[in-house]
Amino acid sequence: MDDDRLDRAFVALGDPVRRAIIARLSRGPATVGELSEPFPITMQAVSRHIKVLEDAGLVTRSRDAQRRPVHLDAAALEELTAWIDRYRLDAERAYRRLDAVLAAAASIPSTGDPRRTDTKEKEP
Repeated sequence: MDDDRLDRAFVALGDPVRRAIIARLSRGPATVGELSEPFPITMQAVSRHIKVLEDAGLVTRSRDAQRRPVHLDAAALEELTAWIDRYRLDAERAYRRLDAVLAAAASIPSTGDPRRTDTKEKEP
C-alpha cells in the first residue's frame, strides 16, 4: 500500500462516524439510507462520509436496480492490518529482548550495594 493511500485510509478512519459506518458494513452491504439511520446527521452528510471512505479505497458502491449499496473492501482493511502488524511484531520482538535482559539481570546474585563507599569493618 503506497503512502498516499495509507494516509487517506488512516485519515478516513480518524472520524467516529466513518468508523461506525465501517463497523456496520462489516456485517454486509447497506444503502446510504440504511447507513444514516443510527446517526443524528443528514443523509447528505453520511454520503460525504462514504465519499471519504471511497476515496480512501475502504468502500465501494455498486448498482442494483434503483439501489446503490455500499460495500466494505475487506482487502483494503487487510492491507492496513498487514502494515500495522509489521510494526507490532517489531515492537513485540523488542519487548521480548528486554524481558530476556531483565530476566538475566534478575538471576544474577546480588553482592550488596555497589554504590556503597564506606569500608569500615563492623566491630565484634
